[in-house]
Amino acid sequence: MNVFVFDIETVPDVENGRRLLDLGDLSDEDAAKAMFALRAQETGGSEFLRHHLHRVVAISAVFRHRDRVNVWSLGEPESDEAELIRRFFDGIDRFTPELVSWNGSGFDLPVLHYRAMLHGVAAPRYWDTGGDDHSFRYNNYLGRFHWRHIDLMDVLAGYQMRANAPLDQVASLLGFPGKMGMSGAKVWDSFLAGDVDGIRNYCETDVLNTYLVYLRFELMRGRLSAESHQRECDLLAEALQTADKDHLSDFLLAWRGHS
Repeated sequence: MNVFVFDIETVPDVENGRRLLDLGDLSDEDAAKAMFALRAQETGGSEFLRHHLHRVVAISAVFRHRDRVNVWSLGEPESDEAELIRRFFDGIDRFTPELVSWNGSGFDLPVLHYRAMLHGVAAPRYWDTGGDDHSFRYNNYLGRFHWRHIDLMDVLAGYQMRANAPLDQVASLLGFPGKMGMSGAKVWDSFLAGDVDGIRNYCETDVLNTYLVYLRFELMRGRLSAESHQRECDLLAEALQTADKDHLSDFLLAWRGHS
C-alpha cells in the first residue's frame, strides 16, 4: 500500500480579508468577526468563509508506505502556511501516493489550490493529467471519478450531495472514536489562544478516523480480505502505541474500547 490520508485545519485569512473586504485596520479578532458577519449576510445565515479566505494552519496525515504506517502533522507548530503546503505537494511529487480524504474535493483540496497559488508552490505531479505521465491521462488526482484521490464522503454518498454524511457520525457508526477534544468550530479560538499544538493533535485524530473508515471501505470493495484488514488495524494500533503521544494513546484507548 502507498496511501496518504490527509486532513487540514484552517483559520480566517484576516490579512487578505482586511484588504479584499475593506476592513481597515481592525484587529485579527475583529476582522474575523467582520468576515463572518459579511459572509452570513451574503449567504443568508452561514458564516462559512469562501475557500480562498481560509488560511491553512495544520495538515495532518496517515501515511501507509511499505511495511510502516506513520501518523503526524506536516512541518512544525511554528511553520508558516507556505511551508506546510510545500511539504504536502512535495510528498505527492516524491511518492505519488493514493490520496484519501473526507470532503477533500469539496474543501481541503480547493483551499490548498488557492493557497498554493498564493505562495507560488509548485506541484507538477499533482496537476499532471497525462501530459508528463501518460498513465495519469485516465487516472489522476483531479478527475472526479478517478481513483488517485478518493474523497470518501463523495464516494460513499454516490456523488449525491443530499446523501453526504459527517465524518464524526460515520466514524462513530462504525465503532471508531469520532471527534476527540475539539471541533472545527473551535479551531479559530484555539489559534487565537496560541494553541497550535492542540489544533494539530485534533487534526491527527480526525485523519485517524478517516483512515479507519478507508480501511473498512477497502474491505467492503474487496481490496482487503478480513485477515489483511485486521493486519492493517493491528499495524496502526502498534504505531499509535509506540508513538508515545497522549492524544494518540487516547485515540487508541477509545478505539479499542469500542472494538
